[in-house]
Amino acid sequence: MKKLIISLIMLSAWQHGFAQTPEKKADSTSAQPKGMQVYNKIITDKAKNKSGLFTVSQVDTKFYFQIPDSLFNRYMLVVTRYLSTPEGFGTFGGEKANEQTIYFEKGSNNTVYLRSLQYRQDVRSADSMLAKALEGSNENPIVAAFPIKTTNPDTKDVVIEVTDVFKKDNAMFSIGSQDKTEKKLTSLADDKSFVESIDAYPINIETKTTKTYTSSTSSSGSITLRLNTSIVLLPKTPMRKRFFDERVGYFANKYVLFDDDEQRAQKKFIVQRYRLEPKDKDIKKYLRGELVEPKKQIVYYIDPATPKKWRPYLIAGINDWQKAFEAAGFKNAIVGKEWPEDDKTMSLEDARYSVVRYLASETPNAYGPRISDPRSGEIMESHVGWYHNVMKLVQRWYMIQAGPLDPRARKMHLDDELMGQLIRFVSSHEIGHTIGLRHNMGASSATPVEKLRDKKWVEENGHTVSIMDYARFNYVAQPEDNISPIGLYPRIGSYDKWAVEWGYKYYPNTKDEFEEEKLLAQLTTDSLTANPKLWFGGEGKDEDPRSQSEDLGDDAVLASDYGIKNLKRVVPHLIEWTYQPNDPYDNLADMHKAVVRQYGLYLYHVLKNIGNNYITKRTVDEKGVVYKPVPKAKVKAAIDYLGRQLFVSPLWMYPQEIDDLIALKREDQISDQQNQVLNMLLSSGMLYNISLKSMQSEGAYTVPEFLNDVQQTVWVKFSGDEKQDYYRRSFQRGYVEKLGMLLLPKELEPGKAANAAQRSDVRLYGKQHLLKLKTDVAKLMSGSTGINKDHYESILLEIDKIITKLDKPTS
Repeated sequence: MKKLIISLIMLSAWQHGFAQTPEKKADSTSAQPKGMQVYNKIITDKAKNKSGLFTVSQVDTKFYFQIPDSLFNRYMLVVTRYLSTPEGFGTFGGEKANEQTIYFEKGSNNTVYLRSLQYRQDVRSADSMLAKALEGSNENPIVAAFPIKTTNPDTKDVVIEVTDVFKKDNAMFSIGSQDKTEKKLTSLADDKSFVESIDAYPINIETKTTKTYTSSTSSSGSITLRLNTSIVLLPKTPMRKRFFDERVGYFANKYVLFDDDEQRAQKKFIVQRYRLEPKDKDIKKYLRGELVEPKKQIVYYIDPATPKKWRPYLIAGINDWQKAFEAAGFKNAIVGKEWPEDDKTMSLEDARYSVVRYLASETPNAYGPRISDPRSGEIMESHVGWYHNVMKLVQRWYMIQAGPLDPRARKMHLDDELMGQLIRFVSSHEIGHTIGLRHNMGASSATPVEKLRDKKWVEENGHTVSIMDYARFNYVAQPEDNISPIGLYPRIGSYDKWAVEWGYKYYPNTKDEFEEEKLLAQLTTDSLTANPKLWFGGEGKDEDPRSQSEDLGDDAVLASDYGIKNLKRVVPHLIEWTYQPNDPYDNLADMHKAVVRQYGLYLYHVLKNIGNNYITKRTVDEKGVVYKPVPKAKVKAAIDYLGRQLFVSPLWMYPQEIDDLIALKREDQISDQQNQVLNMLLSSGMLYNISLKSMQSEGAYTVPEFLNDVQQTVWVKFSGDEKQDYYRRSFQRGYVEKLGMLLLPKELEPGKAANAAQRSDVRLYGKQHLLKLKTDVAKLMSGSTGINKDHYESILLEIDKIITKLDKPTS
């Protein structure tokens, strides 16, 4: 019984070891190394001591770290976040301001150096000859130096004063240089900057500071910010690396690998992922294929500032990923939780906790960053940023894309249950980023358009294979399809489950990351061969039309036609659906802009099929090509779409009853869009691309055929509709103007990529087309009268002017 009481007392003392309790008073007469002061002269009786990663001591306004020998040369991740910012600053409390990796090093002359770890190069083997060469060429910079004030005679911990390094503008513990430039922050005002507090936790130190900068953007000439800096101890032994494969979408850290057995340095990328491992007792079960719980669960807490009614939906969006982690062999691997507001030992800024932060901002957005160990890619934590106005964004999307399909979408203030479900899908998307997944803008192209209208299929499978795509809602579905909301919302799909399996499956039987890399490469090849729908389409920034944001389905023309059918159902009801008492038609103006923007998206989805390639990343061990021209039939269908949906002016978007209320600028918007598209179609770059592709295979689209198809969509007989004919005359004049610019370019500029097009056969094709156009316009004019005849006469005069200049000999 006596032993039990002693144990309980010791446990209680340990549990309270991180509170603000006085440290054991050391003997003031204890000997110190030469040049150092007696311990009790520095850490006096007035000191407030906090035990944790380091012992942190505060004496009046000075702060000290007491560093044990075991923590010298240990790598630590430093993350600085904004606590609070001025109104209009554009960045909010909880957002990251800086990230660095540091370590403390004992130097000569009783000095401690703070170094910044530059992890940009590594060797395959620490015993290799290259390891010695690398060691001699990688000197990490010293970013601060601290004289050792004293040592703790009881613990032998080294004592340094850290007040100034946090109070001043040290690059490791302050705002990043990019933020300073963007926010126009200049010098730090010492007299208006100070350390508020430094708290110690078992694996991290949390420092709160107030910093004031001079700034030309502030009427007062200065800006004051509150910051929180976390110093987090990284694992002594890094997690095993997993090398990036460009066929699977993960964020990754880049470095250069040197290997004695290789004849060149290798660029390597380490994927960012949490350390997810089975418990030791469960490894055999795991290898048998049984689901097991990980050693450490991934936990996301909900910011207590979040309105209570939205918390369950944010948590549901986190928990939705549990099914994906089951594909990697883990159950209950990830969970969302309410923040325990009664637990005063926890801090939102504590870097041990991942938090979904709720930000009071008009910005309609959310984001999911992560901080990771640069040596291994291990994600240490993430603070998801959730802006209040993201609800405005999803309400707008849902009304415009799903309004004809779901009666609940037909108002400005959605019911809580509907808004909650929309919040849930955004939550799932952002959590996907925090576990390491990049956007997969090609995911939605894996779904045939006809399946998006198949009630049974789409409700079972969803309208895209990845929630990491920007495939918002099923705008292809038509009212007569009777598809329920479950077939309209995005959800975690087959690609997401496969990507999580790829990143998180545990392979204890591979000896190292290099053997694991070979295994994963083969597994990836096998998976993609068996199921091409798992294709990773990237961020949608290359030329591949399958990889685009905000699109749906495998056929952009068909999907966009369906989307426009739904937009034509929305526009007549905008006045009704946007009604709110005392609103000065701001809602109507906002939602009408959303309609125009949605129409523009459909247009761009189609346009990207013209003159581009499909790009399918492969390894040398896979069958198939990487680059393949978009099929001729798809390009011709895209041009036909332009003729139907753009060159027949979309006046349906601009009804008079809306124009009477918010003064629509239909003439400018329609003409601008039509002329922008003509600029693209008749540009030298576009014709050059088509010319190159026509030489790659028989039966490919030729430049003359392309120009003839474009002409057929533009130069049609006038309809007799006064408004339609007004726009058509305008962009026909633009058509001739663009041909003139193609044929009579300005002087070539050395080094410009466009010059390759000008030196090709493109201008010859253009001249042939102009001569043909002259003949065809003359035929159109023969049966015309009035203003249309005058229009054709002026067109022929412009064509003749261009031909004359072309035929004029150069001096």
